[in-house]
Amino acid sequence: MSDLPLIVHLDADAFFVSCELTLQPALRGKKCAVGGRERGIIASASYEARACGVYTPMPTTQALKLCPDLILLPPTAGLYSDISRQLFDLCETLTPYVQRNSIDEGYLDLGPCGFTSIAEIEQRVRALQQRILEQLGVTASFGLASNKLVAAVASKAYKPRGFTLVAPGSEAQFLAPLKVSVIPGIGKITEARLADAGIRLVSDLIAQSVAERQRLLGDSGPALLALARGEDTDSVDPTVAAAQSYSTQETFNHNSSNFSLIERVTKRMIDELMPKIRAEGKQAKTLTIKIRYPGMEDRSSARSLAVGSDLETSFYPLVAQLLKAAWTEPRPLRLVGVRFSGIEQPSRQLEIFGEVANKKRRLAGVLDKLNARGPLPAVHSGHQLGPRPS
Repeated sequence: MSDLPLIVHLDADAFFVSCELTLQPALRGKKCAVGGRERGIIASASYEARACGVYTPMPTTQALKLCPDLILLPPTAGLYSDISRQLFDLCETLTPYVQRNSIDEGYLDLGPCGFTSIAEIEQRVRALQQRILEQLGVTASFGLASNKLVAAVASKAYKPRGFTLVAPGSEAQFLAPLKVSVIPGIGKITEARLADAGIRLVSDLIAQSVAERQRLLGDSGPALLALARGEDTDSVDPTVAAAQSYSTQETFNHNSSNFSLIERVTKRMIDELMPKIRAEGKQAKTLTIKIRYPGMEDRSSARSLAVGSDLETSFYPLVAQLLKAAWTEPRPLRLVGVRFSGIEQPSRQLEIFGEVANKKRRLAGVLDKLNARGPLPAVHSGHQLGPRPS
């Protein structure tokens, strides 16, 4: 274990809301949330809204009952991924070892930077935190520790705009007064079982006998005990993809049984996601379509291409068959969603009809630039012209 806190965990604060407030700064300090008004869910809530009991993923109707003056903000297409890229680009000005876990959180390894004191590390990371605020207009909380586990817990200790440094050697002391749920691997069921045995804090778990931990946790007991003591050997991996999948979904204002209409909506969502995949120089192999019945039961169906693609037209033919495969009951739908996975770098091998594909790709790039100029698409596909489900 290093004698310096060389691992940093960054956790953006109420990221989607924070991004939206860069467009509407007059709303800072107000009760805001990103989500759908009618039958959607809260995707992100400001800390002022959270103080009223609004959280993610609460149904919007419930949020409005708890907080009648809640300001609902519709999501802005492309904004979050754009700010996320800029955020992690700033992180890479401090260290080349950055692991982008998700759109709003990740790890930094300061080992290659040659820092020789805790004071120097703190000064440089605080400067990064300030640059993110000044240049992007969003806030982020930071945890600094000797390993990823403790750094991740530390980043959530004081939010928003928190900064928590756990000195090497004090990991167990830092974790001891916290709830056992902070330990990876202890979910709600295990937490409830431990609570029944009087174990609610990390210190309670450490104080148990080996036999009692074995009874409660089985073979996972020794590994969980090591984590409870703040021991973690997992390293920062810069090769972890920033996005392992791309997804979106739409909740209808009223349940719908209109297949052709839902098929068009599904293709619209493909149109929304594919430019993001192209913008990051990636391609997808697998398309998954999810449906939701009024009783909140989800069903899904997936199909993979033989070769990955970054063109919408490669996936359009799959839409109808995937909808039919998932939508097996004669009931209307509440929601439909699209997910692209199998994300990879474009193949460098020559394809059959490769020139045709390249022409389509160049055309798609031109359309992406035209549509990026304003909040609404400048160029529409035929299926985008139909009405949305009411």
